[in-house]
Amino acid sequence: MTTSNEAHAQAPPWRDGKRSLWLLGLLVPTLPFMAWGLVEATGQGVFWWFGPFFAFLLLPLLDLVVGTDRASPPGDAVPLLEQDRYYRWCTYLYLPLQYFSLGFACWLWTHGNLSDSAKLGLAVTLGVVSGIAINTAHELGHKKDALERWLSKIALAQTGYGHFYLEHNRGHHVRVATPEDPASSRLGESFWAFWPRTVVGSLRSAWELETAKWAREGRSRWSVRNDVLNAWAMTVALWATLLAVFGLGVLPYMLVQAVFGFSLLEVVNYLEHYGLLRQKVGERYERTAPRHSWNSNNTASNVLLYHLQRHSDHHANPTRRYQVLRHIDEAPQLPSGYGTMIVLAYCTPLWRRVMDKRVLAHYGGDVTLANIQPSKRAAYLARYATTSEEIAA
Repeated sequence: MTTSNEAHAQAPPWRDGKRSLWLLGLLVPTLPFMAWGLVEATGQGVFWWFGPFFAFLLLPLLDLVVGTDRASPPGDAVPLLEQDRYYRWCTYLYLPLQYFSLGFACWLWTHGNLSDSAKLGLAVTLGVVSGIAINTAHELGHKKDALERWLSKIALAQTGYGHFYLEHNRGHHVRVATPEDPASSRLGESFWAFWPRTVVGSLRSAWELETAKWAREGRSRWSVRNDVLNAWAMTVALWATLLAVFGLGVLPYMLVQAVFGFSLLEVVNYLEHYGLLRQKVGERYERTAPRHSWNSNNTASNVLLYHLQRHSDHHANPTRRYQVLRHIDEAPQLPSGYGTMIVLAYCTPLWRRVMDKRVLAHYGGDVTLANIQPSKRAAYLARYATTSEEIAA
């Protein structure tokens, strides 16, 4: 008779079914080259806008066709997967391709004889690259290795969003799914209302966190070791170099790609915690749990975004590498991948039609448990009062 231990020993080692697919993430920083190639092959200038076409139409279609993958590595496979440097190089290689595409775009803006519309389309396509580069920075910035943390700042320099490195780790992960977090969206809050709140609030939070740190140490915050200042200095150095090499003509398009890029990050922030709330236990919030993040197992989006959609496990284990993030049954699930959900978030009525009922269902019909936009609180309580009163009774 075979014992359970013998059966376990005989079982083949767990294999990552997506191992070779992670390299597909490196297609993203080549989007400007794809756009150029399509324009050259067809003569159609509309392909300079290939970036948003890829992100908001092709990726949602791939999510629909490819489907989902709930496979998670068993605990005994995690250490070996974490040590496998192949996965690290899948993220490291994003950066040289990102900067190569940036230089290529700058050359096209100044020497490519493009129309204003073509230049704008190229800027937006580059913005998809820089926006997803922030996700690459997110993966690298959570690690303990000093090199990876510096690589994170380098990836952020293109968008001028270097403060994200600090605020996300020391701000968002502490205050997630609370009204105090500028990166957690509220039930009834549109993306267009969330955008200025999170952009300004995250910047302010990063500066306050770093200022407080230096004050505790009794030292001046005006130092090259200040993580906000040295990250911004990278942006200044990068942009100054590009302006010196290519001229002031690239500046408007650099601004467009930067705003589009960090707005892509913020719309992802918007959908990751919409309406979810950590309850208070006395004067403190409960610990972050899987139920405080929306998840998706859509394979296409997960491969291109380094498992970002397995967000609950990420918040539970922030230093865990993307290849070992797990599906968690108790986490609330989005109806589709991020590509589709971003499009819905841009269209507020569609977003609320799809997501408000899911927030309500997540809380068993008790809307008072959700993180509600203050200006909409009375309306939501009035709309769902009967359900909430029945639950209370």
